Amino acid sequence: MIRMKIKIIGILCFLLSALSLAAQEAKIWSLKDCIDYTLENNIRVKQTELDLKTADEDLVTAKGNFLPDLSGSATQNFNFGSFIDQDQRRISTDARGNTFGLNTGMILFNGFQNISVYKQAKLGIESSKLQLAILKDNISLNVVNQYLSVLLSKENLKVAHDQIDVTQKRLDQVKELVDSGVRPKADLFDTQAQLASDQERLTNVQNNLDLALLSLAQLMQISHRGFDVQDMLMQLPAVLLENKSTDDIFEFALGSRPEIKQAELRIQDSELGIDIAKSNYFPTLSFGAGMFTSYQHQQGMRDERPIIDPDNPPNIIFIPNGFGKQLNDNLGYNFGFNLRIPIFNRMQTKANVNRAKINNERIAFALEQEKQDLRTNIEQAYADAKAAFNQFESSKLSLEAQKESFKNAQESYDLGVMNAFEFEQVRNRLINAEANLINAKYNFVFKTKVLDFYLGKPLTN
Repeated sequence: MIRMKIKIIGILCFLLSALSLAAQEAKIWSLKDCIDYTLENNIRVKQTELDLKTADEDLVTAKGNFLPDLSGSATQNFNFGSFIDQDQRRISTDARGNTFGLNTGMILFNGFQNISVYKQAKLGIESSKLQLAILKDNISLNVVNQYLSVLLSKENLKVAHDQIDVTQKRLDQVKELVDSGVRPKADLFDTQAQLASDQERLTNVQNNLDLALLSLAQLMQISHRGFDVQDMLMQLPAVLLENKSTDDIFEFALGSRPEIKQAELRIQDSELGIDIAKSNYFPTLSFGAGMFTSYQHQQGMRDERPIIDPDNPPNIIFIPNGFGKQLNDNLGYNFGFNLRIPIFNRMQTKANVNRAKINNERIAFALEQEKQDLRTNIEQAYADAKAAFNQFESSKLSLEAQKESFKNAQESYDLGVMNAFEFEQVRNRLINAEANLINAKYNFVFKTKVLDFYLGKPLTN
């Protein structure tokens, strides 16, 4: 009975695991699901989040520079032969001893260097946050691109299936006409060849869809088995192109994009670097204090020390001088200030200050370059979106014209005026026009998503 129960439990666990796996594989991912999952599980994002934690620890270190340090010390010494003991007497015997100390110290002034380091650490946290935002933005945009590639392949696949259905129906019609002697047998061969060509196109489109799903799954760092995405209603936002100029988008992005904010933080950081380099021109004032005590024992002798007998001077008597007694009697304290005034350090400070200034100028140029790159990217994205919209409009007109042409060709073919080869040429132009329209539509949608990216709009809309 026990063995039977164990088997039943094992079977139930297996079934539950299989159902769980099947449910996971059956999940249909939305664009928001893909972006959220990728941002939560991406390794590079996790590494950058660790950089942010490191920046937090740098701030803790910078705060600690304002606090005093505290350290303790303990030693165990063994002396053999002649040496000076702690009472400044020369003795010739083996001995052992201990010393204990407690020391503290802090910097009172070092040219405001600690303040500048603290400010740098705070900037480091902000910079790490911005770097994380930049990475998440770029990953989100890549996910959107791959997601739209999947939808594009799906729509092309649907068109390919429809074309096969149309060709199959026409093949059945042609076969009947050939059997009845109305059409030559060559038309049947041409139609069969066209069906084979459509099936080959279907295979290619299916392969493109599989590769697009694989690329998206790899970007999300999940298994591609059973992976699929939801369809989306594609809206073509031409209003954006009508009401926004590149200058408007650039001005908005200039105040919102993390790349620009990070470049501005780097300038502030480099200015603090100049202050830190200049701090070595100033004197450094520090404070220190300590306490110490010691214990000494002569090997083979009791812990005693001689004193003058107060009741019978000048006789000498010995009193106990154990571990605790010696520690208490030898306890001492010290404190003091240390002032270090730099006079000449072989031009090192001057060179460091000059290097910090040069670095500041370099970073200032980097900010200007970042702004120019941002303007260039926005202008290019705007031009691409505009061109994609024009291409979409042209593709719509072309498709309408090809539909009319195909309609006329269908009538001519049915009347026997056009042969199968000529008819297939017209049909191929229609198929190409449909594919061009689909590509133009998704190309335009992605280009506008890039503009949404610079306008700070959610990419999942």
